[in-house]
Amino acid sequence: LCVCVQGSVSQLNVCGQAPLNTRIVGGEDAPVGAWPWQASLHNIGRHFCGGSLINKDWVMTAAHCFPSTSTSRLVVYLGRQNQEGNNSNEISRTVSQIIRHPKYNRRTSDNDIALLRLSSSVNFTNFIRPICLAAADSTFNRGTNSWVTGWGTINETGVSLPSPQTLQEVDVPVTGNRNCFCQYNPRGRTITDNMICAGRDEGGKDSCQDDSGGPMVSKQGSVWVQAGVVSFGIGCARAQVPGVYARVSQYQSWINTQITSDQPGFVTFTSTGTDADLSATCTGLPAVITPATTPANTTPAGTHKPILPSFSSALITLEGGEWGDV
Repeated sequence: LCVCVQGSVSQLNVCGQAPLNTRIVGGEDAPVGAWPWQASLHNIGRHFCGGSLINKDWVMTAAHCFPSTSTSRLVVYLGRQNQEGNNSNEISRTVSQIIRHPKYNRRTSDNDIALLRLSSSVNFTNFIRPICLAAADSTFNRGTNSWVTGWGTINETGVSLPSPQTLQEVDVPVTGNRNCFCQYNPRGRTITDNMICAGRDEGGKDSCQDDSGGPMVSKQGSVWVQAGVVSFGIGCARAQVPGVYARVSQYQSWINTQITSDQPGFVTFTSTGTDADLSATCTGLPAVITPATTPANTTPAGTHKPILPSFSSALITLEGGEWGDV
């Protein structure tokens, strides 16, 4: 795997750097400052979704976190470690604008991505920094290491994190969209090219309620790149049921249309070698379509795409027992 930087983007000199992240473990308390782009979204004083700082004025999250675009009583915390007690490194901002993707579909969870404009700019510190975003031509082969962070429930029955509710981190591999299709299609859910899945075949690590909108990230060299936004799943941490995320690389053009100055840093994350996901097979799975047989400017349904990570200690479930928000 390698990461290549293409183009000139204002955030590339600062994004994806986490000076205090000295270790990676899954399903445990995150070290202070390890994930400096992590945001906690609050409404009426309660954490309800996660998000990621993408420049000094904007946070990216999931569209399903916002049934309404009213910004009343909405507060974003950055640099937060615990949901209880004091957080000496944190700041808070109200939100001046909520922009949901215009093609977000609540029924299918397609295009589950949104942008929040902060009421005032933030200053970067070792505890508050933006994440780099996966560029449009990024690839995440099956098995790519990825990590998810959040303050969500620790199982699908809604059990909250123990006091002081410390930010959790978990490592989960990308599973590939073809494999993800084989797990979700029999359960009546569609996996589109706008999604990416991640999780362990044996289960035990996944995202769950209240982690929605949070980041799924992968590292190359010294740079962290966000591949996904926590979107939905069936239960939490179940075997053979990966978590599903909005695929960030699909939204570079839309994000740059909404943020016209001080644009986020987009990095091309490239997986090398043969993608094991291409060998996935199940009833109803479309055939692999090679570039030579694919019409220009189209992406056939069922082509391989990486899958988001899931966490066994936090993240959310949508209506019908699937993660989402609320």
